[in-house]
Amino acid sequence: MFTDPISISILIVTALTAVIAVIFALKLKTRAAEAVTAMKTAQLEAEEACNTLDSARIHGCIDRTRRRQVEAVFDVLRDAVIVVDAHGEVLHANEGASGLLSIAPSEAAGKLLVDVVVDYQLVATIADARSGLPKEGRQYEQEIKNDGETVAYEVHLQSVGHKDESMHAVVTVLRDLSREREIARLKSDFVSKASHELRTPLSSISAYIEMLEDGDAQDEATRKEFYGVISTETQRLRRMIDNLLNISRIEAGLMHIDRKQVKFQELIARAVTNMTPQAKEKSLEIHSQLADVDLSVIGDGDMLYQVIINLLSNAIKYTPDGGRITVAADTDNLTRSLHFSVSDTGLGIAPDQTEKVFDKFYRVENYRYVAQGTGLGLNLCRHIVETLHSGQIGVESTLGMGSKFWFSIPAERGQRKAA
Repeated sequence: MFTDPISISILIVTALTAVIAVIFALKLKTRAAEAVTAMKTAQLEAEEACNTLDSARIHGCIDRTRRRQVEAVFDVLRDAVIVVDAHGEVLHANEGASGLLSIAPSEAAGKLLVDVVVDYQLVATIADARSGLPKEGRQYEQEIKNDGETVAYEVHLQSVGHKDESMHAVVTVLRDLSREREIARLKSDFVSKASHELRTPLSSISAYIEMLEDGDAQDEATRKEFYGVISTETQRLRRMIDNLLNISRIEAGLMHIDRKQVKFQELIARAVTNMTPQAKEKSLEIHSQLADVDLSVIGDGDMLYQVIINLLSNAIKYTPDGGRITVAADTDNLTRSLHFSVSDTGLGIAPDQTEKVFDKFYRVENYRYVAQGTGLGLNLCRHIVETLHSGQIGVESTLGMGSKFWFSIPAERGQRKAA
């Protein structure tokens, strides 16, 4: 055993050194464990960050895809669509809005609304809507200049965003009301004209029946005259109703036609024979000029006969006594179609009215007292030729010199359809 002080001191120092070494080793071990834990934690956080970044990228792609899909939907709409964000910048404008913008719709994104939309009132309305709108949005009508023309629009505004937000994005849809208003005007005009035309024969029928009831027809000759007027006006009313129904069926695509081979020589001969008595009453001559070729087509014989009768009847009505009417038919090898025409030496039509004569109820104002008519015959002819037989119809006329009404039917096309 160590008894001297020096030995004891050395022993104590050695023991303390060992203890310190052990403590230091333990501390190093603890720090190493903490370092490993920290490394693992950092690794987990890095992996989580990577996953978050990947998720953000995926969501970003999804959002961009959804945005492109929404924009694609906007682009196929006929209505004008303008989308602005909460700051008043344009997010998207479709092609329908091109007339409302000072630049191309594709260049509007990212620009302030006030810098690209021409109409200041529309800009103010959209800016006001960014402050928030009711759940159902806002709808009103406004006249806006589009490419220099004033157009009536139905404007729909809808804000997008949380209700607690001070400013919102706004989707604006503008629907052109011009066509709807034109259709409404045409319907109103049609009803007005139809009522007027129907009232005329009805008034005559009612008046003559009332005279018969009151005993104004004392003798058989007078009664026969009254009955004749009633019969004539009844037939006129029936023709008018039939024409209206046929036009409506054709326009609605509900008219069934019986397609078969039609020999135009036979149709023309029958029509001339039936209309000759009316022509003789005015000392009119009807001449036929039929080409010595096959004038057969595939179509509805009854419908085509009705067109020929209408054109012949008009020629007789508006040709003065002693005039001449010529019926002609030939084939055109270049267009492979049959061409038919009725020419007269009648009153003729002014250049600004030649196209209007095919409109419903249109009658040349100066000729209203020359002959009776409903203004439906030529419109029905156009539908029969153009809609049902894929042909063309027209008129060539010189005021005071006569008119030539014509139509053509593509023969081979009709044959292929029938086959």
